[in-house]
Amino acid sequence: MTAAHIDTPKVDTPKVDTPKVEDGAAMWRIARDSVTLDLNSSYSYLLWCRDFAATSAVARRADGEPVGFITGYVRPESPQTLVVWQVAVDREHRGRGLAGTLLEDLAAKVADTHGVDRIETTITPENTASERLFTSYAERRGASVSREVLFDGELFPDGAHQPEVLYRIGPIAA
Repeated sequence: MTAAHIDTPKVDTPKVDTPKVEDGAAMWRIARDSVTLDLNSSYSYLLWCRDFAATSAVARRADGEPVGFITGYVRPESPQTLVVWQVAVDREHRGRGLAGTLLEDLAAKVADTHGVDRIETTITPENTASERLFTSYAERRGASVSREVLFDGELFPDGAHQPEVLYRIGPIAA
């Protein structure tokens, strides 16, 4: 008896790129479909692509369509700190390390262009995927991680919200 040949669909490896305003709608859709992220207005994703493109990244399929993104900004009061706002990957591209690739590429780019050596992000207690993403990044970079509640859930005016826990990562080794 011979083993049956199974054709597995070939999935292209997305390429990391700088977002363009035209990517805002796809980023909004990816965030909406993630179910985990707080969804911002579609307008905010367009602005993000315009005003914070240098501190954000998208992952594109071969046809140019975004399949993941990471948004961030350099914190004005702490210019050595990259604040990561959101990370999301399309369902069909999850489980392949794409979020980690986006984080690695963005952190390296912003370190080179802005001298950043620290990362901050907030994570809700039930978001274990984000906890793993950022703590494993810190381990790979030999950086410490501190955690503290930044915003209690009751501060949010739109109903029940988990607390947002601030993760501070750094200093980051090159």
